[in-house]
Amino acid sequence: MMRISEQWALDAGRRLENSSATEVLRWAADSFGKRFCVTSSMEDAVVAHLASRVMPGVDVVFLDTGYHFEETIGTRDAVDAVMDVNVVTVTPRRSVAEQDAEYGPRLHDRDPDLCCALRKVEPLQDALAPYDAWVTGLRREDSPGRATTPVVGWDRGRQKVKISPVARWTRADVDAYIAEHGVLTNPLLADGYASVGCAPCTRRVREGEDARAGRWAGRGKTECGLHG
Repeated sequence: MMRISEQWALDAGRRLENSSATEVLRWAADSFGKRFCVTSSMEDAVVAHLASRVMPGVDVVFLDTGYHFEETIGTRDAVDAVMDVNVVTVTPRRSVAEQDAEYGPRLHDRDPDLCCALRKVEPLQDALAPYDAWVTGLRREDSPGRATTPVVGWDRGRQKVKISPVARWTRADVDAYIAEHGVLTNPLLADGYASVGCAPCTRRVREGEDARAGRWAGRGKTECGLHG
């Protein structure tokens, strides 16, 4: 039986550094079978589409935080309807109303880190329990904090292999793949949003800003905590 460890994952990352996204995902399918999943914010369905070509019916985990734009929920529903994937919608342990009752309303304004922990990090922890590896859409050019993202790495917090097959892709690469394959994208991307998160904490980006600048603007926060 394959023994998965941090060193094993790091070695795989070095071997696969210059491999194509499809080759990385084929390695994931061969290594883990049904024990890996794709996670998607439904900003676009590029990674889900890539994975479906390697493993039809692959699980695509979507975190429904209760605060998403209608366009994001619509993108999820469209992906579920037209792509050869199994969309798994995960919800937090508390509804928005229950969270408001316990922590007060608009927690996302007062303590966005706690809100993200309750509505994203905690439910993802629960959702990933059945899997040995998870696939993300992280790209190195997204932000300085993602510049060293490995194509295969180790999620120390969850003790799982973390796979980012499009880590080396540029925005141009993403756009070219979407155009070539007619991949579904969130309509908000055509409306000034370069990165799509929860509605209360996401704005359009201004010219010259990086893709993550519209998330938690003015708070010095660029990550929700899902990626450490």
